[in-house]
Amino acid sequence: MKTFSPTDAALEGFRLTREKPRVLLAWSVANLVISVIMALALIAMFGPMLAELEAVNASSDDPSQALAMFEKLAPLYALVLPAGLIVTSVWIGAVYRAVLRPSDNRFWYLRLGGDELRLAVLMLIYVVLAIGFTFVLTLVAGLLSAGAFAIGGPVGTLLSVIIWLASVCVFVWVIVRLSLSGPATFAERHIRVFESWLLTKDVFWPLLGAYLLMLVLVIVVMALALVIYVTIAALTMGGDLSQIGKVFQPDTTSLTTYFTPAMLIYLVFGAFLGALQNALVFAPAAVAYRELHGPVEE
Repeated sequence: MKTFSPTDAALEGFRLTREKPRVLLAWSVANLVISVIMALALIAMFGPMLAELEAVNASSDDPSQALAMFEKLAPLYALVLPAGLIVTSVWIGAVYRAVLRPSDNRFWYLRLGGDELRLAVLMLIYVVLAIGFTFVLTLVAGLLSAGAFAIGGPVGTLLSVIIWLASVCVFVWVIVRLSLSGPATFAERHIRVFESWLLTKDVFWPLLGAYLLMLVLVIVVMALALVIYVTIAALTMGGDLSQIGKVFQPDTTSLTTYFTPAMLIYLVFGAFLGALQNALVFAPAAVAYRELHGPVEE
């Protein structure tokens, strides 16, 4: 039975960025360019409406007003969702390519082609499957929990808690078992929806350990990054922390009100951090697939 090192898989993102610093820099620049372009497009087309929606949410408890604004912003979602899907597939493909086809390093592993299209389609398939599975799992857990509550008393409450915890465990188990579908789709150049189920047989716990360790590392990195960003921004702006808070609720009425000094620092810093985060998050599954499947054809 083939296996892999959960620790090596979890740390692959760090290894990748340490050994390929130019790739990390290129990914950071690409991230920054994409962020700026999307911000320019959103402000130019929907800036005033986004500002109005923020004002409605802050000043009114009437959900009908917010709903009306969301309806006006329907074209925004029609633009952002496909763009987000494409950008995400490009980043996933870049990390998979760096791990599974390291010699194919043209354009710093960044492409937009068949590999990325297949990953995008796979993501859409899994969104549909996840919605359906979540509905069924919630329905079953709800019915069983209702039966447990009918028993009454502490025993019924305990059974209900156990049922909901079990449903969460089932959901996590399925996610982990299917987590290698992305690397399989990329490596084999065909959409592989359920091949991961066979690859992950008998390695659920190592995979779960790798993903949990990766999650802890990401949380630590994000926390440290937030401290560093706040420190840099505060020093740059003479200690005015109020400007930093506005980064998370920016004024989208115009380009000048949006691109404040704090926002510019945030975009540059966030571009680097986003590139690092992509490597940390997407690399473990690629390493696990490579070790469990065997050599990947480049």
